[in-house]
Amino acid sequence: MVNFKVIRKDTSPIEGQKPGTSGLRKKVKVFMQPNYLQNFVQCTFNALTPAKVKGATLVVSGDGRYYSKDAIQIIIKMSAANGVRRVWVGQNGLLSTPAVSAVIRERVGADGCKATGAFILTASHNPGGPLEDFGIKYNMENGGPAPEGITDKIFENTKTIKEYLVAEDLPDVNISAIGVTSFGGPEGQFDVEVFDSASDYVKLMKSIFDFESIKKLLSSPKFTFCYDALHGVAGAYAKRIFVEELGAKESSLLNCVPKEDFGGGHPDPNLTYAKELVARMGLGKTPSQDPPEFGAAADGDADRNMVLGKRFFVTPSDSVAIIAANAVESIPYFSAGLKGVARSMPTSAALDVVAKHLNLKFFEVPTGWKFFGNLMDAGLCSICGEESFGTGSDHIREKDGIWAVLAWLSILAYKNKENLNGDKLVTVENIVRKHWETYGRHYYTRYDYENVDAGAAKELMAHLVKLQSSIPDVNKYIFESNNSFRLNCLSFRLVKGIRSDVSNVASADEFEYKDPVDGSISKHQGIRYLFEDGSRLVFRLSGTGSEGATIRVYIEQYEEDPSKTGRDSQEALAPLVEVALKLSKMQEFTGRSAPTVIT
Repeated sequence: MVNFKVIRKDTSPIEGQKPGTSGLRKKVKVFMQPNYLQNFVQCTFNALTPAKVKGATLVVSGDGRYYSKDAIQIIIKMSAANGVRRVWVGQNGLLSTPAVSAVIRERVGADGCKATGAFILTASHNPGGPLEDFGIKYNMENGGPAPEGITDKIFENTKTIKEYLVAEDLPDVNISAIGVTSFGGPEGQFDVEVFDSASDYVKLMKSIFDFESIKKLLSSPKFTFCYDALHGVAGAYAKRIFVEELGAKESSLLNCVPKEDFGGGHPDPNLTYAKELVARMGLGKTPSQDPPEFGAAADGDADRNMVLGKRFFVTPSDSVAIIAANAVESIPYFSAGLKGVARSMPTSAALDVVAKHLNLKFFEVPTGWKFFGNLMDAGLCSICGEESFGTGSDHIREKDGIWAVLAWLSILAYKNKENLNGDKLVTVENIVRKHWETYGRHYYTRYDYENVDAGAAKELMAHLVKLQSSIPDVNKYIFESNNSFRLNCLSFRLVKGIRSDVSNVASADEFEYKDPVDGSISKHQGIRYLFEDGSRLVFRLSGTGSEGATIRVYIEQYEEDPSKTGRDSQEALAPLVEVALKLSKMQEFTGRSAPTVIT
């Protein structure tokens, strides 16, 4: 057994190490600066209680992006020096974010130990490579992201750090070979266990879904299937689950070899970046001759998902609502009923309508999966989702892309259980349109303006807040036709001045959330303009980028009339889009004449 010594290395604070909604994300070149990663890791250890560090078991893995392997070795050496008893690493350093949550919650070591937390190395849906993004976040013993109380402590620690602890003489561990490597240190034995990345997660999925039912669906000659991992970590699970467990053809898997640079692509499962899948599903510029019945994609760390039918896109907001509406009858895990449902504030209100119809508890929370975790830990929420392609349930404390795909396959299997030998299967599009007939349709789109000058973005948001001060003028001016619209007008008459076919603004605010479990308050979570007909405009600065600012604009219109739920989404939303862009003075503040991405 190799012995190691603990070294205290002098360091000094580095600016800008404030974790966002999903940890700290920067360019690789930033993380590779001297002491940058070390400072953040030590500040995280210092923010935790001693019981969560000394003698503890930690998980250290991620989506396999560039710099992950170096970072894993650094964190192993720092874990040893800080008194951690053992580190669990997924083979080749690969664990999806939902799998990390599952490992923390479900995995039991040979000696009965359980993990108390994890360092997850991911920048999620952001690109990877030497010139691209890297990220790190800490998850707690419930399997969910560190709450604001911990991330605030981490950030405060980064402002005053003077030293970090490291076992420099600890040799690098071979993370490609499954097994345990043991070392001796000042506080006793320290182990690094490399384990199979997929086994614990696959076991959990099999306990939730009826795999035999899904297998029958996939074996039907009428049902065709396609899954695109975008060269992210989902590839480490796709073959095991879809091919080996469920019997799908291996040719149905696209880009399922994890790569450090995601194959040079952008691992974000949307209509813009999942080009190959979109084309195969018949939604590209050149229509595909015979698209599969079902398609799905994952992001870099496999916590996000996009669901497609043949020539049909399912919005994430509709997806979570449809899963919730069908879960009890389609998914064994939920057969006893749902405890409640929740969505992030910018997500469309489609889930609200389902909750009302089914008499379920409903919660609207800020963006960030940690807010769902509190509700789940308190037994208040079973299914939740975000408009940013995140869907999940209380089986773990992270959104879960493959879970969402299996949920949809379960619904399709249930709807077709008496029909697999019939003339025609119930399709994804059939299910969505039936849902709209029952619950109404929430026309919805999101405009993303990426890498905007941070100062300009803040000015735009301040402008939108200032406009809200004119609420008393709404009813007075809303009916007036304002053909001489001026951008510097500060009253709500400007809405009718932009478009006379848009409903009146009923109220406007900055979303603030009081957690019903712990009473904590989260302020400044997005700017909302709420219209009398249920339509909404939401403006929010995203915390998931690595540089600059990302302005997200969410535009939603509710249509209850079944005869009007089949319109083209962009056509239906065009009036509200125009209002949103002129109300915010988007081009004036940002210089952008068009968004980077439209979802």
